[in-house]
Formats: sequence, C-alpha cells, structure tokens
Amino acid sequence: MKAVRFHEHGGPEVLRYEEVPEPAPTPTQVKLKVKAVALNHLDIWLRKGLPGVKVPLPKIGGCDIAGEVVAAGSACTRVKPGERIMVSPGWTCGQCAACLRGEDNLCRAYQIIGGYGVDGGCADFICVPEVNCIPIPERLDYPSAAAVPLTFLTAWNMLRRQARLKPGEDVLVMGAGSGVGTAAIQIAKLVGARAIAVASTDEKLAKATALGADAGINYASQDLGQEIRRLTGKRGVDVVFEHVGGATWEKLIPNIAPGGRLVTCGATAGYDAKVDIRYLFSKTIAILGTFMGCKADLLEVVRYMGEGKLHPVVDRTLPLAECAQAHRLIEDRDQFGKIVLLP
Repeated sequence: MKAVRFHEHGGPEVLRYEEVPEPAPTPTQVKLKVKAVALNHLDIWLRKGLPGVKVPLPKIGGCDIAGEVVAAGSACTRVKPGERIMVSPGWTCGQCAACLRGEDNLCRAYQIIGGYGVDGGCADFICVPEVNCIPIPERLDYPSAAAVPLTFLTAWNMLRRQARLKPGEDVLVMGAGSGVGTAAIQIAKLVGARAIAVASTDEKLAKATALGADAGINYASQDLGQEIRRLTGKRGVDVVFEHVGGATWEKLIPNIAPGGRLVTCGATAGYDAKVDIRYLFSKTIAILGTFMGCKADLLEVVRYMGEGKLHPVVDRTLPLAECAQAHRLIEDRDQFGKIVLLP
C-alpha cells in the first residue's frame, strides 16, 4: 500500500509518499480502508521534532481518520465489514481507574493514533482497536467525518467539561479559523453563549460570523485588549478559549471578567506565556489545561452531528500524495477549518 512517512525530522520536504507493508488486524482490531484523513498541528510538530520527545522512525502521521471497514479481528463483535467508521483518536488501556470512571484521556498509557507512538492514517489502510470505531452519521461524507474527532473532542472538553460554559456567558475564541476554533464557535452557540471570534484576517472573521460568531476581532489590525473591553462594556469575557500561547496571555488575563476562566489546549505561537498572578487572585480567575477528551464526549459530539446541530468545517481536500503541501498550508495558517487528505 501507499503511505506518507518521514524518516527524519525537518521541513515538509522530508515527507515521502512511498510503498509500505499493508497491516493486518489483531483479534481485537478492525482494518479500515482509509477514505479521508485530516491534519492537525500535531502532525507539524511530529515532523519537525520536539526536544526530549523521541518519535519512532519512520513515522506515518494523521490522527483524524475516516474509512470503510474491510476486515475485523476474530474477537470483534460490534463492527462489520462495509461499515463507514470514524476513529476515536485516543488509544488507552481501558482498565485503569481513569478509563473506568470515563476519563480515559487521563489514562497513563494514553496515546494518540497518529501521535508519538502509534502510526496514523496517512496511508491506504490502517488497523485500529474496535473500541475506537464510531459509526459515521448518514449526513456526513468521509472528508467531513475526518474533520470531526480530534478538534471537536478537544473543544468540547475545553468548553463543556473544564470551563463549564453557561448560557449567556461571553467566550473569546482565539484562532477562530483553526479546526478547534471553528468547533469552539459552534459549541459555544449550542450552549447559548455569546461567541467572540479572534483571527488574523477580515476574511476569516467573516467566515467565523457565518459559522455563528456574534462578533470578531482582527488581532493583526486591532488592539486585542481594547476590543475585548469595548465588546463587553469593560467587563471582560467569562471564558477565553486558548490554544495559541505566547505573548497573547499578557493581553488576555487582564481582560477576563471576575470569576472567569482561561482554558488552553496548546501553544502554537509559543509556550512561554507571562502571567500577572495578581489578576488571578483579585478577580478569582482560573487557568485550566486540557488534553484531548474522553470517548463518551466524542459520542455526544457525533450525536449532535447526526442531528445537524454541529457541522465539520473542511477548508479543502488534497490527494494524500500532496501531504507536504498540506503541511505548508497549515504552517502558513492559510486555511479556515480542516485540511483533509484523500488516499
């Protein structure tokens, strides 16, 4: 079969579209013919390499996978050949206290399919645990289904579980044009909150408004703190949905309302954020970190997808052989929503 792998860390040029051995399922796994795989910033970090993190090479990336079941292991009872499946990206032990209490994303053995230890879906075929297989709602095609798992799961965990977003609250969505940003806008509106989108261009803000955002801030041409105060009558926002990091925290923390929350899942613009802790205790502000989410939450997201209350956002599709170009588009932030590859 064909797959995209990198044998060394570096720029997009290290990605090779090449022949690799076709996998066979274990008794508890199903084999999928990959129909679509969506990319994330994790794919960029894996390819570049991170200090202190060892990635087994050669590596196949791709965490967000949708495909057709072509074979099932002898111990599989639920999933049958011919079914359309999206893959829950979290690979867990299924036996520890965290897994058994429904917080499987806190499992000490947690890995992301397509992440540091487990090969992903940038290939013609992949084998995954049966427990990770979720039927695709009829209203979604394969590219749309691939645009769901990681981003919507993360955004749901951030806003619903961690920040406990409530109807009527103001939520500031940083990086509104990203996969998690487009998911966050929709989840905020589903809850009944007011969504304020933050992006680098007016074009992205127009798309965010069409998606449901109530207001927008162009951080490239407007002062972020000033605009937050203007849009909230100087009160500040109740929740900051954050995955950018870097210097933005200095503007964000002072503009959170009393009792507000900043919830973060990443640091695409830098991990070294400066915080004036006086704002935290004087305004009772909470800073919350999240990592992925549990399978139960993804099932709830998929139910809303089936009802048409949440919608995946696909910026464009490209052939799997053009994976390097897709990486460049993500690095240049030249997309709104997800870039999906088609084997």
